[in-house]
Amino acid sequence: MAINDPVGDLLTRIRNGQLRGLAKITTPASKLRARLLEVLKNEGFIRGYAEVEFKGGGKEFEIELKYHEGRPVIRELTRISTPGRRVYNSVDELKPYRGGLGVSILSTPQGVMSDADAREKNVGGEVLCKVF
Repeated sequence: MAINDPVGDLLTRIRNGQLRGLAKITTPASKLRARLLEVLKNEGFIRGYAEVEFKGGGKEFEIELKYHEGRPVIRELTRISTPGRRVYNSVDELKPYRGGLGVSILSTPQGVMSDADAREKNVGGEVLCKVF
């Protein structure tokens, strides 16, 4: 099955898993998803993830969702740049999301990173999603 928007698919799987109260979810593995999950892990929105390899050669990520007092840590997960409408921001246009409580995740020439890291490295890029 071909997925046209792998980032949107990943975000939807996380949202749906949290609505169901699942501890773990799975998603097909790719480099972009791995980098996005690494940012979510570093920012404290997920517990972690692990790559699982199947006998047929397929790979998936098993993602451990994070909850605090029975409620999901991720309150809002919004896809910004879509395949039909790409959204790019320069470093001057990057403002802290939700007063610094949330995170914008960007794909930059130096890799996928949070908005704070992008401002620190003085680089802009495509805004993939916003997490709060």
